[in-house]
Amino acid sequence: PAAGLTAIVLTQMKTLGTFEAFLLAVAISGVLQMGMGLLKAGVLASYFPTNVIKGLLAAIGVILILKQIPHLVGHDSDYEGDFAFFQEDGRNTFTELLELTQAFLPGAALVGLACLGLLVAWDRSRLKKSIFPAPLAAVLVGVGVNELFRAMGWSWAIEGDKHLVNVPVLGQNGQGWDTIFTLPDFSQLTNPKIYLGAITLAIVASLETLLNLEATDKLDPQRRVSPPNRELLAQGVGNLAAGLVGGMPMTSVIVRSSVNANAGARTRLSAITHGMLLVVCVFALPTLLNRIPLSALAAVLVVTGFKLAHPSIFRKMLKEGLNQFVPFVVTVAAIVLTDLLLGVIIGLAVSLLFLLQSSLRRGMTIIQEEHASGMVHRVELANQVSFLNRAALQETLARFGRGDQVVIDARTTDYIDPDILGLIRAFRDEAGPARGISVSLIGFQDKYALRDRIQYVDVSTREVQSKLTPDRVLHLLREGNDRFVSGRRLHRDLARQVDATSEGQHPMAVVLSCIDSRAPVEMLFDLGIGDVFSCRLAGNIVSREALGSMEFACKVAGAKLILVLGHTSCGAVKAACDFVHKGADVRQATGLQNLPHVVDPLREAVALERQERGDRTSANSDFVDRVASLNVRNVMRLIREQSPTLRDMVDRGEIGLAGAMYDVGSGSVEFLGATREPVPQATV
Repeated sequence: PAAGLTAIVLTQMKTLGTFEAFLLAVAISGVLQMGMGLLKAGVLASYFPTNVIKGLLAAIGVILILKQIPHLVGHDSDYEGDFAFFQEDGRNTFTELLELTQAFLPGAALVGLACLGLLVAWDRSRLKKSIFPAPLAAVLVGVGVNELFRAMGWSWAIEGDKHLVNVPVLGQNGQGWDTIFTLPDFSQLTNPKIYLGAITLAIVASLETLLNLEATDKLDPQRRVSPPNRELLAQGVGNLAAGLVGGMPMTSVIVRSSVNANAGARTRLSAITHGMLLVVCVFALPTLLNRIPLSALAAVLVVTGFKLAHPSIFRKMLKEGLNQFVPFVVTVAAIVLTDLLLGVIIGLAVSLLFLLQSSLRRGMTIIQEEHASGMVHRVELANQVSFLNRAALQETLARFGRGDQVVIDARTTDYIDPDILGLIRAFRDEAGPARGISVSLIGFQDKYALRDRIQYVDVSTREVQSKLTPDRVLHLLREGNDRFVSGRRLHRDLARQVDATSEGQHPMAVVLSCIDSRAPVEMLFDLGIGDVFSCRLAGNIVSREALGSMEFACKVAGAKLILVLGHTSCGAVKAACDFVHKGADVRQATGLQNLPHVVDPLREAVALERQERGDRTSANSDFVDRVASLNVRNVMRLIREQSPTLRDMVDRGEIGLAGAMYDVGSGSVEFLGATREPVPQATV
């Protein structure tokens, strides 16, 4: 039987007393597996962590190497296919390796190493793409070398059932059809032990199958997903048949699957063909099979094991972090030192410990939000918050002190444990107020009886505006653009902001920008409703109307900053560059009566750009962007010259005047400097 079933089979045979009774248990276990498949029990496969499955694959590889090295050199004291660490003869995997020098067959070693060398060379040469499988070539070479030794009468010839494949041959040693096919003992149907044994076999075989199924899918180059319920149903049919004809219980085995995949198999037909070939070989060609040296087969399995446990797999798992690497390594070690199922259970337990530790840390996320009114600490609860997260949440809330604004956000949470709800209520009603902490709640479901309560100010009010300075506003705009570029935009309750600003407005800045649809000011600086005045003109030029709007915004409404915002690939600037280059009249060229009011002010910026001496048209994107940047600086100069009111406010430090360029390709804003930076005069 498969390695994972060996101990179960031995125990059940001893418990049930006869082989025929055991066969009945095998047949019933097949029926149970069929039922499990029909009841969709294969969903259990989805609950095996990837690191444990990868650990299973690597462990099988390590076991193959450790177990096959003795067979590779002719030390065949242990039966081929034994995967258990502790062996029936009292030895273990490591002691077998230590005894190699005491039981060493030169002929077997030569055959084994020759086959091993052939497989390695095959994999590194053009033969790798051949349709002829390398393992078959290695076996044929092994048989050929040994037959040559026999023909020449050398003492190195491998002889004896112990060192060669040993398949029973019909007609020899009393082997007849009656000894091959054995019917189950149906008289034991009333024996409760039969059903207990059948349940044990069905559960163990199904678990091992689902584990190996997940592992086998990871060997598939096409990364397909095998239906686990279909596998259980098919295996149930197989075990029912095995029990009825005298066979051992079956389960999927990663070794056969790995060899099959390495040989180039792509479909289920390979497994069916495999079975048919086994039947033909066992019944029609047993004498030929019995000429195969075990050392040749060991070479095939050593190479298979190395591919399963390649060092690169360990390096890759280490790069994924300790939470992935530790369960992986523990699974490998546990399977090597125990058996497949126990090792997987140990690996699952370690993986669960890391999951619990992660759950303790991931019950919430702390986000620092910088609003116009000050810093807000947002505690975002996870999708599931259990009692395991209580200590972490309690420790987090204890960090906040007097004057802090704390928001507990449950908008994405589906379940909150009662212990957590009690902690939140106590913090809102008792601990928070006692320590001078402003506590806000948002997003709690109605069943928790925790209504939304907003204690912090997320709009620019009169009080907030009065405390702001030009430098502070400029800092807020920089931070807002950083959030916009990185995708970390602040959460804003726009409906509440609409209500909060319905009675009046107190924006912190006025932005003179272009009408370009790709440059929405509130989004670029991650702003809310009521935070800024937005004055938009093509080419962000300055006009009497724009100056009047800015004077009102600063002198009357209290805005602290004027920002002139240009952008790359500006259509108005491109048009101005082309008209200047051609010396064309705008009205005559376009038929638009008012377009000169936009283009003519931009001519000054075109004249200011003296670096480019080649292509000075819209086709030169670098030239266009430099003109746009110079236009921003020119507009800043014109604001000071044409509005004494704003100039005086800037000089007294009541407001700031800054320029910026928005990159429509990256989303980032580059601030161009302070208000008093001299702007060169243009000669038009």
